[in-house]
Amino acid sequence: MELQEINRKLKETRDELLRILNGLSGDQLNKRKDLHGWSIGQVCQHLSKTEELYVLAIKRGLKSNEDSFIENKPLDFLLDRSKKLKAPDIVTPTDEILEHQEIIGKLNNSRAKLYEILNTIEDPAVLSRRQFTHPVFKEMLLIEWIKSLYLHEQRHIKQINEIRNESM
Repeated sequence: MELQEINRKLKETRDELLRILNGLSGDQLNKRKDLHGWSIGQVCQHLSKTEELYVLAIKRGLKSNEDSFIENKPLDFLLDRSKKLKAPDIVTPTDEILEHQEIIGKLNNSRAKLYEILNTIEDPAVLSRRQFTHPVFKEMLLIEWIKSLYLHEQRHIKQINEIRNESM
């Protein structure tokens, strides 16, 4: 999958997320479906934290001059919400109540950082030749880091829709 196609999927997925968020009240954004679950605002906080960490990983991977010959990882499992994944502590959201504009601002800021690094890459093919170790998925090519961002966001859009539907 080329970077241009991944960028299109990143934009489509983010547009869908923002459309959903724009229709929600502050109560809907911050209401948890249960004591252990996240609110929609917390899911969004998790998405922006994850994206910012991915930007750092991509930057570090690009600093390497060594080509990597690891196999592509299948990433579609990210869309399967029946398989629970535990978020690493570093991307776990806080209990802070966030206003609608703060949530949108965090999402826009993390996406701007992603595009800033992607727009500096002269040869996008380098993303398929460099890798960085993911804390959960282990060695991943940089192109897979980027692809997993929109898949991860699609996973959480499903979660947001579940939370939203239970609170209506």
